[in-house]
Amino acid sequence: MLRPVLFGTLCLFASACLAESPAVAAPPEPDGMTQLFNGEDLTGWEGNSRLWSVRDGVIHGETTKEVSTKGNTFLIWKDEVADFELRLSFRCTASNNSGIQYRSQRVKTDEQAINQWVLRGYQHEIRNEEDLPSVPGFIYDEKGSRGRICLVGEKAVWNEDGKKVIGEPLISKDEFKELMKVDQWNDVVIIAKGNRIRHFLNGRLILDFTDKHPEKSFSKGLLGLQLHAGAPMWAEFKNVRLQNL
Repeated sequence: MLRPVLFGTLCLFASACLAESPAVAAPPEPDGMTQLFNGEDLTGWEGNSRLWSVRDGVIHGETTKEVSTKGNTFLIWKDEVADFELRLSFRCTASNNSGIQYRSQRVKTDEQAINQWVLRGYQHEIRNEEDLPSVPGFIYDEKGSRGRICLVGEKAVWNEDGKKVIGEPLISKDEFKELMKVDQWNDVVIIAKGNRIRHFLNGRLILDFTDKHPEKSFSKGLLGLQLHAGAPMWAEFKNVRLQNL
């Protein structure tokens, strides 16, 4: 029989262990992923050539006061995806934000519009920030009605009647601040299978979302890289590779 003091100590230890959110690592990279960027030009991609280019072997998107965008604009990959694993690296300035669009639909624009590259759907937010909640990795409903669908640190389900967050946070404020590399390259893994989506940053799970909304969820669509309207900015991407699941 355990003594009361020892039993109490064990209970406190067990409670502390349960309260912690152990880090979940990204799965090993599968063999044979398809490279979506050849490091030399934008073959396979479509976007505004005034804003997108290849510099020093990376995809470079930039807006300035002289060369801006009316509305958010995207560099769009030629093929649709459904269930997939996407891996890439990003870096950007802190003056504005960017994003990785997936399972998205092209928005019809006026034939005379300057911006012909508009998408709606799931977006993996890209920011050069480290303080929750406005950090890279949350899911934003681009051109939709749900706003920030799932925040970094959340395991959540969105049903017809709204979102429900499950369990403890996947990562704390301090842990994320240590994980995020401000002003440097950061590695992203996005795994979407069925209605479950997971985002990983620099090898760690930061978001786990299941979308059960019967009308607003997306099962397939386009990939895109975003330049945001507003303040001048730049964003860069490299090592873009995909595997269909």
